Amino acid sequence: MDEPTPHTERLPEGLRDPLEGFLRYLALGRGRSPHTIRAYEGDLLSMLRAVASEGAEVLADIDLAGLRRWLGSQSEGGDARSTLARRSAAVRSFMGWAVREGELKVDPSLRLASPKQQRALPDVLHEDQTRRLLEKLAGAAESGDAVAVRDLALAEMLYATGIRVSELVGLDVDDVDLGSRTAKVLGKGDKERTVPFGIPAANAVVRWLGARSALVTEASGAALFLGRRGGRLGQRQAREVVDAALSGLGDTGARGPHALRHTAATHLLDGGADLRSVQELLGHSSLSTTQLYTHVSVERLRSSYLQAHPRA
Repeated sequence: MDEPTPHTERLPEGLRDPLEGFLRYLALGRGRSPHTIRAYEGDLLSMLRAVASEGAEVLADIDLAGLRRWLGSQSEGGDARSTLARRSAAVRSFMGWAVREGELKVDPSLRLASPKQQRALPDVLHEDQTRRLLEKLAGAAESGDAVAVRDLALAEMLYATGIRVSELVGLDVDDVDLGSRTAKVLGKGDKERTVPFGIPAANAVVRWLGARSALVTEASGAALFLGRRGGRLGQRQAREVVDAALSGLGDTGARGPHALRHTAATHLLDGGADLRSVQELLGHSSLSTTQLYTHVSVERLRSSYLQAHPRA
C-alpha cells in the first residue's frame, strides 16, 4: 500500500488533511498492514464525521466533551466494549501523532477513557464430563492405532498440566521426565517453567512413546507429538483433535484445547489449590489473569448451592 486512500471527501479540509497524513505515517513510517490501516481509517472517520457534524473544521476544534459524546453514541448503538476500546485507542494514537507533528497544541484525548472490557467466563467441563471425555479417548486407544494413542496422551497432558496448545506441540521427547512426572515447557516470552502431571497422563505418554515409532519419519526430529505424516504436530491439528472429542460429549459448549486449560485451572481451585500455585502452573505473568478462574469456581459453587440447598 503506497498511499492510503480514505473516503474523506465529506470532511472539512482541516480534518481531512491530518487524517490522510496520519494514515500515510502508519503505512510508510510504521509499516502497518493495509488491514490495520483500514481499521484505523474506519475508526477515525467515524469520530471525525461526528465532530464535523457538530461544527468542527480543524483538529483544534475537537474537545474532550465531543469525543465523549461520540464514544457514548457508539455505546448506545450497541457496539461491543472491545470495539469501543479499540476506537478510543485509535483516537489517542491519532491525536498523539497530531501533537508531535505540530497539528495540535493540546491533546483532547488524554482523558478519553477506554471502557473496561468485560472478561467472559470460560467454558469449563465438570469432572464427570472430563472423565467421560478421557474414557472415550482411552476406549479408542485400545485399538492400538498410533493416532488414537497419541490423541489420548495429548488430551491427558492438556488436562493434567493446563499448558497452552502452543506449549504442548512445542514439547520434545526429552522435555518430559517420566520419573518425576514433570515437563519443561517454553511459554510466552520464551519463559521456561516446569509443570507436574499425574499418573494417568504419565501412563498415556508412556503408551504413546511406545506407539510413536509408527509415525516417525525423517521430519520427526525430537518432537514429542507427531502428525499423521510424521512431522511435529501443529496447533491446528491439536485443536481439531480436542474439538472432535468435546463435540462428541454432546452436553457442553466448551471447545478447543483452551477449554482443557480452563478446566484444569478451575478443578485445581475447586480442589483447594492456592491461586499463586495455579498462576505458576499456567504461566500467567499477572495474578489478575489467574483470578478469572476464581470467578468460575464461585459461579459453579453458587449453581450447586441453588440446586441443592433447601432454602436457596
